[in-house]
Amino acid sequence: MLIALLVLQTSCKEGSKKVIKTEPIAFKKEGELTIFAADKDSVKLKLDIEIADSDYETQTGLMYRSSMEENQGMLFIFPDTAMHSFYMKNTEFALDILFIDENLKIATIKANANPYDESGISSQVPVKYVLEIDAGLSDKWGAKVGDSIEFSWL
Repeated sequence: MLIALLVLQTSCKEGSKKVIKTEPIAFKKEGELTIFAADKDSVKLKLDIEIADSDYETQTGLMYRSSMEENQGMLFIFPDTAMHSFYMKNTEFALDILFIDENLKIATIKANANPYDESGISSQVPVKYVLEIDAGLSDKWGAKVGDSIEFSWL
């Protein structure tokens, strides 16, 4: 009798669990960004960007998304220049992370950040902006420390 009661109680608990299904999060173009070569001031690339400037947006970033197009990126804008650290928790695809100082110059680059990795990725120097793009693209486009960016809101 006790065993039957335990089985009944367990099956009731399992039956009451709900499966939450989420819709994919779509890229929302909110601006455009250009990276210029440091030594020539020539255009290296142009991107459509989604902008993360609220606490919620900067905390979630590209989490829960399955991919991003090659011509897209997410630009994080912080209220102050400081050391910033990122992690890849709940991020389903690898990224290149470009840390950008208050003068809009690329200060450090972390290439190929691994999906779901919860270890911190530090800016190593104080920065005001961070740009996330698909992994491998910073090498493909030749983005380097010292290159500059320019962006505009739509």
